[in-house]
Amino acid sequence: MVQRRVFLTPEGKRKIEEELDYLRTVRRREVAQRIHEAKADGDLMESAEYEDAKNEQSFVEGRILTLEGLLTNVVLIEEKGPTDRVGMGSWVTVMGDDQDESETYRIVDSAEADPAGGFISHHSPIGRALMGHREGEEVRVTTPGGIVRLRILRIGQR
Repeated sequence: MVQRRVFLTPEGKRKIEEELDYLRTVRRREVAQRIHEAKADGDLMESAEYEDAKNEQSFVEGRILTLEGLLTNVVLIEEKGPTDRVGMGSWVTVMGDDQDESETYRIVDSAEADPAGGFISHHSPIGRALMGHREGEEVRVTTPGGIVRLRILRIGQR
């Protein structure tokens, strides 16, 4: 199976490494303790606590595998990359036709996306529309609410 490359900022990679470390060193132990305590309580066939702890264990182990997979396929995004065109890692300031204020986004991979924090995926409608364009250009974004026009005001570092 071919793994897709995962583009991360150094900060995004650090966050994933921290989450992975927490899951391995803290959460695994906590879940194992819950399972141990549920086993000590008696009949496992009727124990909702045991079943819940085993489900949590599956989730934690699945998340660990996911994060390990991400980290084996990481391509770091340059912090001071080119600013002539929108690309991975670019900070892009845009203004929509119907907006009073500009908005700034960082184009990242879906693994690091946080739209509320201004980090949008290059797979998202806005991210996909902005990729490869230059300052001053206008892009059209197809959204569930219709077509939105955005003008690129600035490409650069935050």
